[in-house]
Amino acid sequence: MKLAVGTKNPAKVHSVQEVFIREPYTIISVDVPSEVSNQPFSDEETMQGAINRAKASLEIVTDAYLGIGLEGGVTETSTGLMLCNWGALTNQSGTVWVAGGAKLPLPHDIEKDLLKGNELGDVMARYMKNKDSRKKEGAVGVLTDGMISRKDMFAHIVRILYGQFRYGTNTVRH
Repeated sequence: MKLAVGTKNPAKVHSVQEVFIREPYTIISVDVPSEVSNQPFSDEETMQGAINRAKASLEIVTDAYLGIGLEGGVTETSTGLMLCNWGALTNQSGTVWVAGGAKLPLPHDIEKDLLKGNELGDVMARYMKNKDSRKKEGAVGVLTDGMISRKDMFAHIVRILYGQFRYGTNTVRH
């Protein structure tokens, strides 16, 4: 069986591969748009980006059994901007499961850059002098001193999604 992943980002693809390593799926990653802002600025927008990626992956890999979309963003809280991340899993019948992951506050200097309209990946690249952090440790890896990587963060979400799928409930209301 095929499983389509709506991204070519190595950290996201590796998170899916980690979870499905012992499962009977061939994982195919495809580049699809999130159809949300380059820098999602709420839980809702970030979740919608993940849903859009999951659905779009099945439109491209038409013989896939499942599609997964993963999206990172930021969300405003009473204590400032926080990193957020969401995932969605869908099947050919159109059922959608969603899950969110860890949240952590962003430093004020990073928050200021984001509020000026910059994308987190670009801000972190300047902050860390590392252009590829979004494909490797990501902001979460930097801000947790390597305790949690971007792959770890998304693998957690993929596990939740797959568990919901296997259990058969907790689908999104349309």
